[in-house]
Order: sequence, then structure tokens, then C-alpha cells
Amino acid sequence: MEYMNTSKTTYFYAIGLSYKKADAEIRGHFSLDENSKSNLLQQAKENGIESLIVTSTCNRTEIFGFAEHPYQLIQLLCENTKGTVEEFQKVAYIFKGKEAISHMFKVGSGLDSQILGDFEIISQLKTSARNSKKVNLLNAFLERLINAVIQASKRIKTETNISSGATSVSFASVQYIMKNVENVTNKNILLFGTGKIGRNTCENLVKHTKNEHITLINRTKNKAEEVAGKFNLLVKDYANLQEEINQSDVLIVATGAQNPTVDKHLIQSKKPLLILDLSIPRNVNVNVSELEQVTLIHLDDLAQITDETLEKRKAQIPQAKQIIQEVEADFNSWLETRKFAPTIRALKLKLNDFKIAELDTQRKKLSGFNEEQAELISNNIIQKITNHFAHHLKDDAITTDESLELIKKVFQLDATATM
Repeated sequence: MEYMNTSKTTYFYAIGLSYKKADAEIRGHFSLDENSKSNLLQQAKENGIESLIVTSTCNRTEIFGFAEHPYQLIQLLCENTKGTVEEFQKVAYIFKGKEAISHMFKVGSGLDSQILGDFEIISQLKTSARNSKKVNLLNAFLERLINAVIQASKRIKTETNISSGATSVSFASVQYIMKNVENVTNKNILLFGTGKIGRNTCENLVKHTKNEHITLINRTKNKAEEVAGKFNLLVKDYANLQEEINQSDVLIVATGAQNPTVDKHLIQSKKPLLILDLSIPRNVNVNVSELEQVTLIHLDDLAQITDETLEKRKAQIPQAKQIIQEVEADFNSWLETRKFAPTIRALKLKLNDFKIAELDTQRKKLSGFNEEQAELISNNIIQKITNHFAHHLKDDAITTDESLELIKKVFQLDATATM
């Protein structure tokens, strides 16, 4: 996906890392909070990058954007996280052009999610696009691509059953609790952190456990109260965290902080405690595992759980891929059209110059020259000629770049008019 302007040639890249090769610790090193994302976008503008979006979830951190070389994007990521270029190179992926386009479709459709069919990422992509657009870092190409990926995602959700069963970390965590905690309805459950994953987990807890002993704590209390109000749950102050942990049978941590928010020093109770850490980077210090009564489960462990619907969801993959193929083909067709549109416009202008010159000649030669009819006929002929060239350039059997060069050469089109 070459993009031309008057000073440089840039290409469309997708760079990033995911759960596939990077463990929770490494993903934590490259995790971006909201401030870091804003700083990265600002830095991108200062460095002359014309279009870019950045996403960071518990499963992956990615940058999609235009650059002369992918290192420009990698550098932006490393300068705004704890990660190093050396670490990145060990676990990362870099896609260019149509491969980068295909990667975004795969990610946005849930086919690349840690839990197959998890569509949480599509809302992340939407938010990322909005944030980039606010600071004028979303060009027509990237905006159209995002909208195409959203369209594919919607179709997959409605036309397949790939999202049936446990399709998110929040659902999988509740499923784990229900399978491993006896008499879960009567246990004390503490949810620490009410961001997006926390809210989704809370909803699944209420829906599936029928438990009325769920307590919420958030650093910003009113956010917890907003969530609690929907389900008539108890909210406690952040200052009461240690006390509430020691009264709990199950602790779910979804705080999204850059450093651990829970460690073994907060736990004095000797009764069994199941801790689920749904955060990247890890928000529960691994030292809690030194306590005999504590069981620590991280979201990477949850992703390994296979429920009875997993095989059914896998069976939906071919249909999902077919939908992606259709929407992606439409996008690539638009892209090809966009590629040769400037040349067709330049051709039309050249033919129009021929028309004006010829009409001027005929006007002088012929008495009673029918201006209106000559104009109409000429315009129709120009349209038919340009349509003919456009259809030729759309033909998959021909090489567009070579044809474009030939058209420019034959009609002596100004090169700058096609950029």
C-alpha cells in the first residue's frame, strides 16, 4: 500500500505483539495506558507521520499506520512504553501492505483473539480510530479500512455462531469460578476495578452465579457506584481494600494499572482465596502464590480453558473467513480504484483540452455551428473513453502499474497530477 505525496513514499504497516509469542510479562512491558497513547499520537504528529492508530489490550499492543520504514512505528512504541527494541524483535510481527490489511481484518473479526470469537477488540479499534481522528491522524485510507473491518465484524456476529459460549476473558473468568468454587452462590466475591473488563465480569457474575454477596471497589468510587447501581451491589471505599480482601473467598482484579495493585502483604486471612488477575500488565504480584491458601489464576490461564461450545465455534471459522474475504475484496477494489483515479482524472482533463481545441477549430470553419449538440456529443465520447480505460485498469488480469505508466506516456500526462 504505497502512499505518495510530494516529498516521500510511505507504506502501510501493522506492527505489534500478542499473546501468541509474548507472555503476560512482556505484554506488560509494551502496554499503553490512555496517557501513553495520547503521547504516542502527539509524537507521531511531531515526527511527520500522516496517519496512524494504536491499540493496547490485555492480549495485544499494535500500531497500524503509514511510515517510510516500520522502525519509525516501533520506535514510537518503545519510547512510550517500558519495552525495548530488542524485546520487541524477539516476539513481534511486522506486516506490510495487503498483509497488514488482512491482519487488521483477522484481528477485528475475533479470529486472532486469545479466546476464539472474542469481539472486545472491535470496540478498541473504533475508539482508537476516534482518538486518531481528533488529532488529524486518520486519512481516508485508514478510516475506510476501519469501517470495512467493522462491517466484517458485524456480519460475522450476525451470520455465524462464532461468538456463542465463552467468548471473552470476563465470561471465561466467571466460567472458571463456577467450575472450581463449590457453593459459589453463597461465597463472598470481591471485584477490584470497574473498567471495561471489570464491568463485563460484574455483569456475567450477576447473571450466572446468582450471588448476592458481590462487593465492588474502585480507586474512583463513583465509577464503582455507577456499575453497582445497575445490579444492586455493595460498594466499599478503596481504603477498605485490605479488609474486604480478607473477608473474600474470590478476588477478581481488573484494575489496569501499570504496577501490581495487590500483593501478599494485603492477605492475612487463612481461609482459601481464589484470585483471578484479568490485567495486563499483571496487577497481582506473583508473591501471593507463596501463601498456601491462595490460588492465583491469570487471564492467560483462563484462555486455555475449553468449554463445550469451542468445537462448535471452530466450525464457524470457514464461514467467517468467507465473509472477511468478501469485505476485504471490496476494500481492495476501492483501493485499486483510488490508485488509478488521479490518472483517469488527468486523462479526462487532457481529452477535454482536445475537445476545446477541436470545437474552437470547427466553430471557425462551420457556419451555423450547433454549440450545444457538439458539446454534448464530445462529453459523451470523453466519458466513454475514460470509462473504457477505468474498466481496463480494474481488470485483475493486467498489471495496473504498467498500464498507468503507459497511459501517462501515451497521453503525456503531467506526473504531478497523478499523485
